[in-house]
Amino acid sequence: MTRRSARRLPLALGATTWGLVAAALLVPAGAPGGAAVVAFPALWAATNAAVGTVVAARRPENPIGWLLSASGLLVGVGLLAGQYAYYALVASPGRLPGGTAMLWLAGWPFDAGLFLIPLVLLLFPDGRLPSPRWRPVGRFAVVVYVVDVLGRAFAPGPVSEEELGPLDNPLGLDAIAGPAPALLSLITVLLLAVMLAAVAAVLVRLRRARGVERQQLKWFAYAASLLGVAVVVAVVLPSAASSLVDTVTIMLALAALPVAVGIALLRYRLYEIDRLINRTLVYGLLTALLIGVYAGLVFLLGDLLNPADGSSELAVAASTLAVAALFQPARRRVQAVVDRRFNRRRYDAARTVEAFSARLRDQVDLDTLSAELLGVVDDTVQPTQASLWLR
Repeated sequence: MTRRSARRLPLALGATTWGLVAAALLVPAGAPGGAAVVAFPALWAATNAAVGTVVAARRPENPIGWLLSASGLLVGVGLLAGQYAYYALVASPGRLPGGTAMLWLAGWPFDAGLFLIPLVLLLFPDGRLPSPRWRPVGRFAVVVYVVDVLGRAFAPGPVSEEELGPLDNPLGLDAIAGPAPALLSLITVLLLAVMLAAVAAVLVRLRRARGVERQQLKWFAYAASLLGVAVVVAVVLPSAASSLVDTVTIMLALAALPVAVGIALLRYRLYEIDRLINRTLVYGLLTALLIGVYAGLVFLLGDLLNPADGSSELAVAASTLAVAALFQPARRRVQAVVDRRFNRRRYDAARTVEAFSARLRDQVDLDTLSAELLGVVDDTVQPTQASLWLR
Protein backbone atom coordinates (compact mmCIF):
# COMPACT_ATOMS: atom_id res chain seq x y z
CA MET A 1 0.00 0.00 0.00
CA THR A 2 1.40 3.41 -0.97
CA ARG A 3 1.56 6.27 1.50
CA ARG A 4 -1.20 8.14 -0.33
CA SER A 5 -3.48 5.07 -0.23
CA ALA A 6 -2.66 4.57 3.44
CA ARG A 7 -4.00 8.06 4.11
CA ARG A 8 -7.01 7.98 1.81
CA LEU A 9 -8.38 4.59 2.82
CA PRO A 10 -8.88 5.47 6.53
CA LEU A 11 -10.65 8.68 5.52
CA ALA A 12 -12.94 6.72 3.20
CA LEU A 13 -13.72 4.17 5.92
CA GLY A 14 -14.42 6.93 8.46
CA ALA A 15 -16.64 8.89 6.09
CA THR A 16 -18.59 5.72 5.24
CA THR A 17 -19.15 4.92 8.92
CA TRP A 18 -20.32 8.44 9.73
CA GLY A 19 -22.67 8.32 6.75
CA LEU A 20 -24.13 5.02 7.97
CA VAL A 21 -24.66 6.41 11.48
CA ALA A 22 -26.30 9.58 10.13
CA ALA A 23 -28.58 7.53 7.88
CA ALA A 24 -29.56 5.26 10.80
CA LEU A 25 -30.49 8.28 12.91
CA LEU A 26 -32.63 9.67 10.07
CA VAL A 27 -34.75 6.54 9.56
CA PRO A 28 -38.32 7.79 10.18
CA ALA A 29 -39.56 5.03 12.49
CA GLY A 30 -36.69 3.41 14.32
CA ALA A 31 -36.86 0.21 16.31
CA PRO A 32 -38.51 0.42 19.71
CA GLY A 33 -36.66 0.28 23.00
CA GLY A 34 -35.72 3.89 23.62
CA ALA A 35 -33.07 6.25 22.36
CA ALA A 36 -30.31 4.24 24.04
CA VAL A 37 -30.89 1.35 21.61
CA VAL A 38 -29.67 3.64 18.81
CA ALA A 39 -27.48 6.02 20.80
CA PHE A 40 -25.05 3.43 22.20
CA PRO A 41 -24.08 1.77 18.90
CA ALA A 42 -24.14 5.13 17.10
CA LEU A 43 -21.70 6.63 19.62
CA TRP A 44 -19.50 3.54 19.51
CA ALA A 45 -19.37 3.49 15.71
CA ALA A 46 -18.72 7.24 15.36
CA THR A 47 -16.01 7.33 18.05
CA ASN A 48 -14.20 4.25 16.75
CA ALA A 49 -14.37 5.61 13.22
CA ALA A 50 -12.91 8.96 14.29
CA VAL A 51 -10.06 7.48 16.32
CA GLY A 52 -9.41 4.69 13.83
CA THR A 53 -9.22 7.17 10.96
CA VAL A 54 -6.61 9.33 12.69
CA VAL A 55 -4.53 6.41 14.00
CA ALA A 56 -4.60 4.47 10.71
CA ALA A 57 -3.67 7.59 8.73
CA ARG A 58 -0.73 8.49 10.99
CA ARG A 59 0.34 4.99 12.02
CA PRO A 60 -0.66 2.79 9.05
CA GLU A 61 1.80 0.09 10.12
CA ASN A 62 -0.11 -0.43 13.40
CA PRO A 63 -3.15 -2.71 12.88
CA ILE A 64 -5.02 -1.23 15.85
CA GLY A 65 -6.15 1.81 13.85
CA TRP A 66 -7.52 -0.45 11.12
CA LEU A 67 -9.27 -2.67 13.68
CA LEU A 68 -10.96 0.35 15.24
CA SER A 69 -12.07 1.56 11.81
CA ALA A 70 -13.43 -1.89 10.97
CA SER A 71 -15.24 -2.08 14.30
CA GLY A 72 -16.94 1.26 13.72
CA LEU A 73 -17.86 0.34 10.14
CA LEU A 74 -19.40 -3.03 11.09
CA VAL A 75 -21.39 -1.55 13.97
CA GLY A 76 -22.60 1.23 11.66
CA VAL A 77 -23.73 -1.33 9.08
CA GLY A 78 -25.59 -3.36 11.71
CA LEU A 79 -27.22 -0.24 13.16
CA LEU A 80 -28.51 1.06 9.84
CA ALA A 81 -29.60 -2.41 8.72
CA GLY A 82 -31.57 -2.96 11.92
CA GLN A 83 -33.33 0.39 11.67
CA TYR A 84 -34.09 -0.08 7.98
CA ALA A 85 -35.30 -3.68 8.38
CA TYR A 86 -37.64 -2.73 11.22
CA TYR A 87 -39.18 0.09 9.18
CA ALA A 88 -39.43 -1.94 5.96
CA LEU A 89 -40.75 -5.18 7.50
CA VAL A 90 -42.52 -4.21 10.74
CA ALA A 91 -43.36 -0.51 11.03
CA SER A 92 -44.42 0.07 7.43
CA PRO A 93 -44.31 -3.16 5.38
CA GLY A 94 -43.86 -2.77 1.64
CA ARG A 95 -42.92 0.91 1.59
CA LEU A 96 -39.18 0.34 1.19
CA PRO A 97 -37.39 -2.31 -0.90
CA GLY A 98 -34.62 -4.59 0.31
CA GLY A 99 -36.03 -5.26 3.75
CA THR A 100 -35.03 -8.93 3.65
CA ALA A 101 -31.42 -8.16 2.75
CA MET A 102 -31.24 -5.58 5.53
CA LEU A 103 -32.72 -8.13 7.92
CA TRP A 104 -29.76 -10.42 7.22
CA LEU A 105 -27.30 -7.55 7.74
CA ALA A 106 -28.99 -6.70 11.04
CA GLY A 107 -28.11 -10.08 12.48
CA TRP A 108 -24.30 -10.29 12.51
CA PRO A 109 -22.25 -7.12 11.65
CA PHE A 110 -23.02 -5.49 15.01
CA ASP A 111 -21.57 -8.41 16.99
CA ALA A 112 -18.73 -8.73 14.49
CA GLY A 113 -17.74 -5.12 15.18
CA LEU A 114 -17.85 -5.46 18.96
CA PHE A 115 -15.93 -8.75 19.00
CA LEU A 116 -12.94 -7.08 17.32
CA ILE A 117 -12.09 -5.48 20.68
CA PRO A 118 -10.36 -8.62 22.08
CA LEU A 119 -8.04 -8.50 19.07
CA VAL A 120 -7.28 -4.85 19.86
CA LEU A 121 -6.44 -5.82 23.44
CA LEU A 122 -4.11 -8.59 22.29
CA LEU A 123 -2.18 -6.22 20.01
CA PHE A 124 -2.25 -3.02 22.08
CA PRO A 125 -0.18 -0.82 22.01
CA ASP A 126 2.55 -1.75 19.49
CA GLY A 127 0.43 -3.86 17.12
CA ARG A 128 2.20 -7.11 18.08
CA LEU A 129 1.46 -9.91 20.49
CA PRO A 130 3.15 -9.70 23.91
CA SER A 131 5.63 -12.44 22.95
CA PRO A 132 6.00 -15.35 20.50
CA ARG A 133 4.40 -17.61 23.11
CA TRP A 134 1.12 -15.76 22.54
CA ARG A 135 0.91 -16.73 18.86
CA PRO A 136 -1.35 -19.77 19.53
CA VAL A 137 -3.65 -17.48 21.51
CA GLY A 138 -3.76 -15.01 18.63
CA ARG A 139 -4.54 -17.74 16.08
CA PHE A 140 -7.20 -19.19 18.38
CA ALA A 141 -8.81 -15.74 18.77
CA VAL A 142 -8.96 -15.23 15.00
CA VAL A 143 -10.45 -18.69 14.40
CA VAL A 144 -13.10 -18.21 17.10
CA TYR A 145 -13.95 -14.79 15.68
CA VAL A 146 -14.37 -16.09 12.11
CA VAL A 147 -16.46 -19.07 13.25
CA ASP A 148 -18.63 -16.79 15.36
CA VAL A 149 -19.28 -14.38 12.46
CA LEU A 150 -20.13 -17.21 10.06
CA GLY A 151 -22.33 -18.91 12.64
CA ARG A 152 -24.33 -15.77 13.34
CA ALA A 153 -24.60 -14.94 9.64
CA PHE A 154 -25.99 -18.31 8.55
CA ALA A 155 -27.59 -19.77 11.67
CA PRO A 156 -31.33 -20.43 11.11
CA GLY A 157 -33.97 -18.94 13.33
CA PRO A 158 -34.70 -15.40 14.58
CA VAL A 159 -32.09 -12.72 14.08
CA SER A 160 -30.21 -11.45 17.12
CA GLU A 161 -32.00 -8.10 17.19
CA GLU A 162 -34.70 -8.31 19.89
CA GLU A 163 -37.10 -6.01 18.08
CA LEU A 164 -36.81 -8.18 14.96
CA GLY A 165 -37.03 -11.45 16.89
CA PRO A 166 -40.14 -12.89 15.17
CA LEU A 167 -38.38 -12.60 11.78
CA ASP A 168 -36.12 -15.48 10.77
CA ASN A 169 -32.71 -15.18 9.17
CA PRO A 170 -33.35 -15.17 5.38
CA LEU A 171 -30.01 -16.90 4.70
CA GLY A 172 -30.22 -19.41 7.55
CA LEU A 173 -29.03 -22.90 6.63
CA ASP A 174 -31.57 -25.55 7.57
CA ALA A 175 -28.84 -28.20 7.44
CA ILE A 176 -27.35 -26.84 10.70
CA ALA A 177 -30.67 -26.12 12.41
CA GLY A 178 -30.14 -28.93 14.92
CA PRO A 179 -26.61 -28.23 16.19
CA ALA A 180 -26.81 -24.43 15.70
CA PRO A 181 -27.96 -23.52 19.28
CA ALA A 182 -25.33 -25.71 20.91
CA LEU A 183 -22.67 -24.40 18.52
CA LEU A 184 -23.52 -20.76 19.25
CA SER A 185 -23.45 -21.45 23.00
CA LEU A 186 -20.01 -23.06 22.64
CA ILE A 187 -18.77 -20.12 20.57
CA THR A 188 -20.02 -17.70 23.25
CA VAL A 189 -17.98 -19.57 25.88
CA LEU A 190 -14.92 -19.51 23.61
CA LEU A 191 -15.36 -15.77 23.03
CA LEU A 192 -15.41 -15.25 26.78
CA ALA A 193 -12.17 -17.24 27.02
CA VAL A 194 -10.65 -15.07 24.29
CA MET A 195 -11.73 -11.92 26.14
CA LEU A 196 -10.15 -13.15 29.38
CA ALA A 197 -6.96 -14.00 27.50
CA ALA A 198 -6.93 -10.50 25.97
CA VAL A 199 -7.29 -8.89 29.41
CA ALA A 200 -4.50 -11.15 30.68
CA ALA A 201 -2.30 -9.96 27.80
CA VAL A 202 -2.84 -6.34 28.86
CA LEU A 203 -1.98 -7.19 32.49
CA VAL A 204 1.17 -9.04 31.42
CA ARG A 205 2.30 -6.07 29.36
CA LEU A 206 1.51 -3.65 32.20
CA ARG A 207 3.52 -5.64 34.72
CA ARG A 208 6.70 -5.63 32.66
CA ALA A 209 6.27 -2.39 30.68
CA ARG A 210 8.48 0.63 31.21
CA GLY A 211 8.60 4.17 29.87
CA VAL A 212 6.30 5.07 26.99
CA GLU A 213 4.62 1.66 26.78
CA ARG A 214 3.66 1.77 30.45
CA GLN A 215 2.07 5.20 30.03
CA GLN A 216 0.14 3.93 26.99
CA LEU A 217 -1.21 0.99 28.97
CA LYS A 218 -2.15 3.31 31.83
CA TRP A 219 -4.33 5.34 29.47
CA PHE A 220 -6.18 2.24 28.36
CA ALA A 221 -6.54 0.88 31.90
CA TYR A 222 -7.85 4.25 33.09
CA ALA A 223 -10.57 4.37 30.41
CA ALA A 224 -11.54 0.73 31.02
CA SER A 225 -11.84 1.36 34.77
CA LEU A 226 -14.08 4.39 34.14
CA LEU A 227 -16.37 2.23 31.99
CA GLY A 228 -16.42 -0.50 34.63
CA VAL A 229 -17.28 1.94 37.43
CA ALA A 230 -20.05 3.52 35.34
CA VAL A 231 -21.62 0.13 34.59
CA VAL A 232 -21.38 -1.02 38.22
CA VAL A 233 -22.96 2.20 39.51
CA ALA A 234 -25.78 1.92 36.97
CA VAL A 235 -26.46 -1.69 37.98
CA VAL A 236 -26.10 -1.29 41.74
CA LEU A 237 -27.97 2.02 42.03
CA PRO A 238 -30.81 1.84 39.49
CA SER A 239 -33.55 4.44 39.71
CA ALA A 240 -35.95 6.14 37.35
CA ALA A 241 -34.64 9.58 38.28
CA SER A 242 -31.03 8.69 37.54
CA SER A 243 -31.59 6.54 34.45
CA LEU A 244 -30.76 9.40 32.10
CA VAL A 245 -27.66 10.29 34.12
CA ASP A 246 -26.56 6.63 34.13
CA THR A 247 -27.09 6.36 30.38
CA VAL A 248 -25.11 9.52 29.64
CA THR A 249 -22.32 8.46 32.03
CA ILE A 250 -21.98 5.03 30.45
CA MET A 251 -22.01 6.54 26.97
CA LEU A 252 -19.23 8.98 27.86
CA ALA A 253 -17.19 6.20 29.49
CA LEU A 254 -17.77 4.01 26.44
CA ALA A 255 -16.54 6.76 24.13
CA ALA A 256 -13.51 7.30 26.39
CA LEU A 257 -12.17 3.82 25.57
CA PRO A 258 -11.25 4.41 21.89
CA VAL A 259 -10.25 7.99 22.73
CA ALA A 260 -7.76 6.68 25.30
CA VAL A 261 -6.41 4.25 22.69
CA GLY A 262 -5.93 7.15 20.27
CA ILE A 263 -4.13 9.28 22.88
CA ALA A 264 -1.88 6.36 23.78
CA LEU A 265 -0.93 5.55 20.19
CA LEU A 266 -0.50 9.13 19.02
CA ARG A 267 1.28 10.04 22.30
CA TYR A 268 -0.59 13.30 22.70
CA ARG A 269 -0.14 14.44 26.32
CA LEU A 270 0.92 10.89 27.09
CA TYR A 271 2.52 11.64 30.44
CA GLU A 272 -0.53 13.52 31.74
CA ILE A 273 -2.08 10.18 32.72
CA ASP A 274 -0.37 10.12 36.13
CA ARG A 275 -1.82 13.50 37.03
CA LEU A 276 -5.23 12.41 35.70
CA ILE A 277 -5.24 9.20 37.74
CA ASN A 278 -4.14 11.12 40.82
CA ARG A 279 -6.87 13.74 40.48
CA THR A 280 -9.52 11.12 39.79
CA LEU A 281 -8.62 9.16 42.91
CA VAL A 282 -8.43 12.26 45.08
CA TYR A 283 -11.69 13.86 44.01
CA GLY A 284 -13.52 10.54 43.72
CA LEU A 285 -12.64 9.58 47.30
CA LEU A 286 -13.26 13.14 48.48
CA THR A 287 -16.71 13.23 46.88
CA ALA A 288 -17.68 9.90 48.42
CA LEU A 289 -16.42 11.06 51.84
CA LEU A 290 -18.26 14.39 51.76
CA ILE A 291 -21.49 12.80 50.52
CA GLY A 292 -21.30 10.31 53.39
CA VAL A 293 -20.66 13.08 55.93
CA TYR A 294 -23.48 15.21 54.51
CA ALA A 295 -26.00 12.36 54.53
CA GLY A 296 -25.01 11.34 58.06
CA LEU A 297 -25.27 14.87 59.41
CA VAL A 298 -28.63 15.49 57.74
CA PHE A 299 -30.00 12.26 59.17
CA LEU A 300 -28.57 12.82 62.66
CA LEU A 301 -29.40 16.53 63.01
CA GLY A 302 -32.83 16.08 61.44
CA ASP A 303 -33.62 13.36 63.95
CA LEU A 304 -32.49 15.59 66.83
CA LEU A 305 -34.15 18.82 65.68
CA ASN A 306 -37.39 17.34 64.36
CA PRO A 307 -38.03 13.86 65.81
CA ALA A 308 -41.50 13.72 64.20
CA ASP A 309 -40.45 13.18 60.57
CA GLY A 310 -36.66 13.63 60.71
CA SER A 311 -36.62 16.52 58.20
CA SER A 312 -35.31 19.97 59.06
CA GLU A 313 -34.13 22.90 56.95
CA LEU A 314 -31.73 23.85 59.73
CA ALA A 315 -30.17 20.37 59.56
CA VAL A 316 -29.66 20.71 55.81
CA ALA A 317 -28.09 24.17 56.20
CA ALA A 318 -25.80 23.05 59.02
CA SER A 319 -24.71 19.95 57.09
CA THR A 320 -23.94 22.05 54.01
CA LEU A 321 -21.78 24.44 56.05
CA ALA A 322 -19.98 21.53 57.73
CA VAL A 323 -19.19 19.91 54.38
CA ALA A 324 -17.94 23.25 53.01
CA ALA A 325 -15.68 23.68 56.03
CA LEU A 326 -14.35 20.13 55.70
CA PHE A 327 -13.53 20.39 51.99
CA GLN A 328 -10.00 21.78 52.10
CA PRO A 329 -8.73 19.79 55.13
CA ALA A 330 -10.26 16.60 53.76
CA ARG A 331 -8.77 17.25 50.31
CA ARG A 332 -5.29 17.65 51.79
CA ARG A 333 -5.62 14.47 53.83
CA VAL A 334 -6.95 12.46 50.89
CA GLN A 335 -4.22 13.85 48.60
CA ALA A 336 -1.57 12.75 51.09
CA VAL A 337 -3.06 9.27 51.37
CA VAL A 338 -3.27 8.88 47.59
CA ASP A 339 0.30 10.12 47.09
CA ARG A 340 1.60 7.83 49.80
CA ARG A 341 -0.24 4.77 48.45
CA PHE A 342 -0.31 5.25 44.65
CA ASN A 343 2.47 7.76 43.95
CA ARG A 344 5.11 6.82 46.45
CA ARG A 345 8.07 8.27 44.52
CA ARG A 346 6.50 11.71 44.37
CA TYR A 347 5.50 11.47 48.04
CA ASP A 348 9.02 10.51 49.12
CA ALA A 349 10.49 13.33 47.00
CA ALA A 350 8.17 15.89 48.61
CA ARG A 351 9.06 14.64 52.09
CA THR A 352 12.78 14.79 51.26
CA VAL A 353 12.54 18.40 50.05
CA GLU A 354 10.46 19.34 53.09
CA ALA A 355 13.02 17.83 55.48
CA PHE A 356 15.91 19.57 53.66
CA SER A 357 14.07 22.90 53.88
CA ALA A 358 13.75 22.46 57.63
CA ARG A 359 17.47 21.71 58.03
CA LEU A 360 18.46 24.57 55.72
CA ARG A 361 17.59 27.21 58.34
CA ASP A 362 20.14 25.87 60.84
CA GLN A 363 22.93 24.88 58.47
CA VAL A 364 25.91 27.26 58.40
CA ASP A 365 28.68 25.07 56.98
CA LEU A 366 28.90 25.63 53.21
CA ASP A 367 30.52 22.29 52.38
CA THR A 368 27.90 20.33 54.35
CA LEU A 369 25.12 22.37 52.74
CA SER A 370 26.50 21.69 49.24
CA ALA A 371 26.74 17.95 49.91
CA GLU A 372 23.19 17.83 51.30
CA LEU A 373 21.83 19.81 48.35
CA LEU A 374 23.45 17.43 45.85
CA GLY A 375 22.09 14.49 47.83
CA VAL A 376 18.54 15.89 47.73
CA VAL A 377 18.78 16.49 43.98
CA ASP A 378 20.02 12.94 43.46
CA ASP A 379 17.20 11.44 45.58
CA THR A 380 14.37 13.46 44.07
CA VAL A 381 15.29 14.17 40.44
CA GLN A 382 17.67 11.19 39.99
CA PRO A 383 19.89 12.73 37.28
CA THR A 384 22.75 10.82 35.69
CA GLN A 385 25.15 13.32 37.27
CA ALA A 386 24.89 16.54 39.27
CA SER A 387 27.36 19.28 40.25
CA LEU A 388 27.05 22.55 42.19
CA TRP A 389 28.87 25.72 41.13
CA LEU A 390 29.09 28.68 43.52
CA ARG A 391 30.35 32.08 42.44
